[in-house]
Amino acid sequence: MTNELEIPNRPTRSFLPEEFEITTWENCKPYFENLLSQELTSEKELRQWLKNRSELESIISEDLGWRYIRMTCHTDNEEYTKSYQDFIENIQPQIAPYSDLLNKKLAATPFLKNLESEPGFNILIRNLKKDIELFRESNIKVFTEINTETQKYAQLSGAMTVEINGKELTLQQAGVILQSTDRAKREEAYNKISERRLKDKEVLDKLFSRLISLRDQAAKNADQKNFRDYMFKSYGRFDYTPQDCFNFHDAIATEVVPIINEFNKERKALLKVDSLRPWDKAVDPEGKVPLKAFENSKDLTEKSIACFTKIDPYLGQCLSIMNKMGHLDLESRKGKAPGGYNYPLAEIGVPFIFMNATSTMRDMTTIMHEGGHAVHNFLTKELSLADFKSPPMEVAELASMSMELISMDQWDIFFPNEEDLKRAKREQLEDIIETLPWVATIDQFQHWLYENPTHTEEERIIHWNEVFNRFTDTITDWSGLDENRNYLWQKQLHLYEVPFYYIEYGMAQLGAIALWRNYKLDKKKGLEGYKNALKLGNLTTIPEIYKAAGIKFDFSREYIHELMSFVKAEFKKI
Repeated sequence: MTNELEIPNRPTRSFLPEEFEITTWENCKPYFENLLSQELTSEKELRQWLKNRSELESIISEDLGWRYIRMTCHTDNEEYTKSYQDFIENIQPQIAPYSDLLNKKLAATPFLKNLESEPGFNILIRNLKKDIELFRESNIKVFTEINTETQKYAQLSGAMTVEINGKELTLQQAGVILQSTDRAKREEAYNKISERRLKDKEVLDKLFSRLISLRDQAAKNADQKNFRDYMFKSYGRFDYTPQDCFNFHDAIATEVVPIINEFNKERKALLKVDSLRPWDKAVDPEGKVPLKAFENSKDLTEKSIACFTKIDPYLGQCLSIMNKMGHLDLESRKGKAPGGYNYPLAEIGVPFIFMNATSTMRDMTTIMHEGGHAVHNFLTKELSLADFKSPPMEVAELASMSMELISMDQWDIFFPNEEDLKRAKREQLEDIIETLPWVATIDQFQHWLYENPTHTEEERIIHWNEVFNRFTDTITDWSGLDENRNYLWQKQLHLYEVPFYYIEYGMAQLGAIALWRNYKLDKKKGLEGYKNALKLGNLTTIPEIYKAAGIKFDFSREYIHELMSFVKAEFKKI
């Protein structure tokens, strides 16, 4: 790699005009008609047809991407909201039936079998068949409504602020106070954040009930027993089943929850409190001031690039290119949607990172996480078809969660003080262990929600508490906070925006621990395994991609026990 930064150019178009921009369905339609009318009389023509379709889909995907990015960066901008809505309501529904016709045309060509032995095509064909199986014309309207309703969650969340000491703060900014060594300040911040969320609890409850009803309708329209089964097919989960998820839940309850209890028992003792309350969970238990990883978004960007560069110059260049192109929006502000994401931009191949940074260590690990996703996009950008560049989510999250751990060796860039560095690493390992029960909580909750789609809002609260109690520690005292706990699930945007996208975090977290273990044994070999796996994109199965990284796709109780023992041993070494 040279030191000179090369900003990628958009690939030269061969099917659509260079100046083409998506304005309406009418200006897109001729290209779909063209693909439908093309005769495929040879393997060569089929290959060109696939490239043409990939080009069209990449352009459309990137246009939608920018509309979504602008809307989430500025939820209070009516023009951006309308632009996104226009795509969802007037363009996407028109594309859906054409995509189905193109899928059927592709499935019917006899030349497709000639490609099956080439990397990626067996996965492409497998996904093609399930897409044809699931498509129903009647669901176009249903999913348009779902997408419109989903958008409301970002708007509601983006508008949430609290006033503390005369300052208006986003909930993310207020959350920083939960690390204060002043317990009264922590309690005040916790209560204000909770009160603000609960102010919209009924609106969010009604919105969620509406989404469950619509999703159940979509599943029934597609002749699926429930929306869970629909999503397992839609996501292409060929490598594991709902029962495997239940086994994962059992293993987490048995192997990980007791470790959380140990941590919180120690935390309570160190804090010297009669009862450990929810606002005592983020503060340093030894009474140290919160770790501050950076000053502002500019500092975070520069330090992140330096960190990635020390791991591997290629990784640093990925973030540098994004920064140079304006593909980073990192700081928290009013009117910005919650959470963080890395959005792949299919045509240019350079993704966009969105997050809500304040100054905390968690913000630093968030950019490590999203940066891992970004590196994944860079490593797959030269693959020949858009389908090949879209990895299964279990692999996408492996890229991000592994980067959180691999990067730890370079965290002295953020924490030059050795004691702070050790503390940061301990917090990261604790956070990893705490992530797994929360993943199991959200995933088990979702299975019940969609297996019982006609449940009442009261039944939902009862079941939420049953699941929450299974995976939470027994040390934290929730007395007097029943309503806060009852609606805790409403803060999890995945439930509203990307249903059933959560178990992947658990599976990938296990994979990331295994990959980190390899990296610690041999940095060069471990990093090669990481990059080799990511380069595969969607060319092969999940187990094969994990194998390329030198790890197992396994979430059995025995394997979880083995990995947790490794993490505990590493924790003691720090």
